[in-house]
Amino acid sequence: MLAVIRSVLFILIMAITVTLWATATVLCFFLPVKVRYAIASSWPRLMLQVGRWLCGMRWQVVGAENLPDGPAIVLGKHQSTWETFFLLCHMPRPAAFVFKRELLFLPFFGWAIGMLDMMHIDRRHGRRAFEYIVKKAGKQLHDYGRWIVMFPEGTRSPPGKQQVYKSGGARLALKNDTPIVPVAINAGRCWPKRPFTKQPGLITVSWGPLIPVAGKTSEQINQEVELWIETEMRRIDPDSYPPGDVPPIVQAMAGGTPPRNTQAMVNGTAHGDEPSQPPETATRQTEAATGPTSAVTAAPAHADSAPHDNAGPT
Repeated sequence: MLAVIRSVLFILIMAITVTLWATATVLCFFLPVKVRYAIASSWPRLMLQVGRWLCGMRWQVVGAENLPDGPAIVLGKHQSTWETFFLLCHMPRPAAFVFKRELLFLPFFGWAIGMLDMMHIDRRHGRRAFEYIVKKAGKQLHDYGRWIVMFPEGTRSPPGKQQVYKSGGARLALKNDTPIVPVAINAGRCWPKRPFTKQPGLITVSWGPLIPVAGKTSEQINQEVELWIETEMRRIDPDSYPPGDVPPIVQAMAGGTPPRNTQAMVNGTAHGDEPSQPPETATRQTEAATGPTSAVTAAPAHADSAPHDNAGPT
């Protein structure tokens, strides 16, 4: 019952504050986009803090040393609204999300993101829509200095589940000759798609090693992204997967038949295959936001990099 009450309060605060922040962003239409972004991104930063103190949704970051100084395309696991908030305000560079055009018509929230000059896709235009994104991506990466953010599965997946990884992000990286930074996030344990109740717990944001794209096909790049993210998800959130479970992409890369539909990708135990080892990573730096005692625990970090809780987020 307490979690329900806290969740109701969280939703009320979110509804009230998004109205204020979105209005402020729209009214600043005459200011440079960098200023509008700074105003708008302060709202998700606030809501992450509210979620931490009111609902107990803490977080830790590992693998921050993998983040590059130059342009990058971020491809991540999508379980929750939480990671969209986090990536908007906790990356070294401003984010440029690729999202469906319909979001622009959401009251207040949609109006605000429409002022940030990001990249929306009109799915009715098919191939032309992708060509538009390719052209726009170059401006975002080089003129604005932003990192492009995409979720290859295209929609939110419950913990322990997986959708088909689409190759749009890999093709975009190839077209712009830009490396990819994969990120695994297990926020669905605390902020699920359904039900609306927020649960206390420790969310892990795990940044993977840079994936170069030169000399590769989009399929090869997409497989590398999927392999790292899905392997890492089993490390940071082992309770959401059966014991010994390996990503379905392991079977596909070993010569088996890759699953092509959502149902085949749900748990995807690769029968008969040995579990793959997580990719080698550099010493992981971590940062965490503390709050109420967690009911959800993350897997321990690699032996050479135990996470630690800080007094607040960075």
